[in-house]
Amino acid sequence: MNGKIQNAISIVLVAIIVVAALVGISTFTQKTSEITELQTQNAGINQELQDRDSMVNELVGAFDEIEQNLKFIKEKRQVLSVESQKEGNYDRKQAIVEDITLMNEMLEKSSDHIAELEKKLKNSGIQISSFKKKIAALNASIEEQNNQIVALQEQIQERDIMLADMSQKIDTMQIAIQTQQDSLLEQQMLIDEKIYQLNKGFVAYGTYKELEEHNVLTKGGGFLGLGKQIKLKRNLDQDYFTELDIQETKSIPLFSNEAKIISEHPDSSYSFVEQDGVIAYLNIDNPDEFWKISKYAVIEIK
Repeated sequence: MNGKIQNAISIVLVAIIVVAALVGISTFTQKTSEITELQTQNAGINQELQDRDSMVNELVGAFDEIEQNLKFIKEKRQVLSVESQKEGNYDRKQAIVEDITLMNEMLEKSSDHIAELEKKLKNSGIQISSFKKKIAALNASIEEQNNQIVALQEQIQERDIMLADMSQKIDTMQIAIQTQQDSLLEQQMLIDEKIYQLNKGFVAYGTYKELEEHNVLTKGGGFLGLGKQIKLKRNLDQDYFTELDIQETKSIPLFSNEAKIISEHPDSSYSFVEQDGVIAYLNIDNPDEFWKISKYAVIEIK
């Protein structure tokens, strides 16, 4: 009887131990599962934090780059605004156009970069309101810079139109001035020609025989061959005369033993100058009086 009781107690104890073991194993398994799940969640959180940090760093770096570009564009535009007011050659204008093209390219690149960052921020699921405000502010700044560059281009275009109009007016004025100068030159040439004709005189000198042979002198008048006077022919041989400027010519060289003026000139307007026993030259003392009666001077020498 005692043996049966003892066996029953042993069976109960074994059963209790088995149940306790099973309960312990189940609890351990559950705890292990929970720990694994927590580790997985922690790893996900860490990855999310890393992704967030990476995104934040990328945004900060991109914002800094874009702000530097916008600062450069603003400073460059201010310089160009001043430069566009100055008159310059083609090279300066070409440099301004190239700088505006560069600024437009930089603004377009910055705008594309912001759109890319905005898309990444949206796809990441990270909600950072300050970054959204920053993106909005940068977009507004880019829009403002675009408007100001457009205004600058319009300003340069208006200046080009004004310069073209001024250039056309200058060309018209230059043509008018050139026409006037040509007219004045033509008038001056006419005046010079008239002065030249007025100041033109002619002189011929030689023996009577030489002057007669060249149809300059002749003898006429008198009675029965007596008392004939030397006088100028009606149709003088122009080729035998030497042309001179009556305002510039003060003397006529002769170098003869005797000299006599055949043409008509006031006696007080000229004189013969002797040197070394010969008449060296005819001195015109008063050119206006000397040439007043005739522009032809004929001198007979012996």
